[in-house]
Amino acid sequence: MFRQQIAMNKRKTFAVVAMYLVFFVLVGGAVGRLYMDNALSGIALAVIAGLAYTLVMVANSTAIVMAMNGAREVKEKDDFPMYYNIVSDMAIVSHLPMPRMFVINDPSPNAFATGMSPEKSAVAVTTGLLERLNREELEGVIAHEFSHIKNYDIRLQTVAVALGAVLGFLSQFSLRMAYFGGGRSRRSDDREDGGGAIVLILSILLLILTPLMTAIMQMAISRNREYLADASAVELTRNPQGLISALKKISQSEPMQQVPAGSEGMYIMFPGAKGRGEERDHLFSTHPSTANRIKRLEQM
Repeated sequence: MFRQQIAMNKRKTFAVVAMYLVFFVLVGGAVGRLYMDNALSGIALAVIAGLAYTLVMVANSTAIVMAMNGAREVKEKDDFPMYYNIVSDMAIVSHLPMPRMFVINDPSPNAFATGMSPEKSAVAVTTGLLERLNREELEGVIAHEFSHIKNYDIRLQTVAVALGAVLGFLSQFSLRMAYFGGGRSRRSDDREDGGGAIVLILSILLLILTPLMTAIMQMAISRNREYLADASAVELTRNPQGLISALKKISQSEPMQQVPAGSEGMYIMFPGAKGRGEERDHLFSTHPSTANRIKRLEQM
C-alpha cells in the first residue's frame, strides 16, 4: 500500500511543479507584453532572474538555516544517545550519508531536515521531541526527515520559494509601473485592436493574481511532500504506528515559542497553533491536516 501512496504523491507533486513552471512562463510573457512589446523577451527576463535568485538561495548553507532557528549541533553521541543511535540506524537503512545533527531548545515537540543534497544534509529536533517521544515514535519522526532528504524535498521547496519570490517581484514591479504611467499599457497606441486590448487586460489581471497563485502552489507542494515523506518513512521503518503516535502527540502539544518567518514549512508539523488537528486540508496550509495524515498512515 505504501508504495502506491508514494507513487501517487510523486505524481501530484510533479503536476503541481509543472503548473508552477507554466505559470512562471505566463507571468514572464505578461511582463514582456506590457513593457517590452515582446512576450518572449519577458519570458527570457523572468527565466534569467529566476535562475539567478535560485542559485543564490541554493548557496545558503545549512549553518545559516540552523542559526536562524536557534539550533546547536550535537558534537558527541553521548549527549543524546537515543537520538544519535536512531539517526545512525536510519542512515544505514536508507543508504544515505550520516547527516549533521542539531537540537533546538524548545519544549514543543517538532523536527525538520535541511540541506540541498544528502551529502550536505542535517536533521534538527527540539528538546521537547526528545523528552516526550519514546523510541518507536522518535524513529518514525527521524524516518520522516530522512525521507525528505532522500526525496530531495528541501531542494524542491527552495526552488519553489525562489521562483515565487521572483514572480512576486515581477508582478509588484510591473503593477507599480502601470500605476505610475509607465509601460505599454499606458501608451496611446492606436495600433491595438480589440484582441490586443483583451490580452493586455488579461496580462494585468494575471499579474494581480500572481502573489495569491504562487502562495497556493507553494503550499500545495509542501503538503504533497509531507504526505510523501510520511509514506516513505513507513517504507524505512515498516511500522506506521510509531509515526502515527508521534503525530498525535505533536498535534496535541503547545506551539513552538519562536520560529523565524519562512521556516514554518520545514517542520514535520506546523510549529504554530494554526491548523493543528484539522479534519481536512486547506489551500493556504503549509502542512496537511493531522487527521488526514493519520488516516493515510492507518491504511498502509
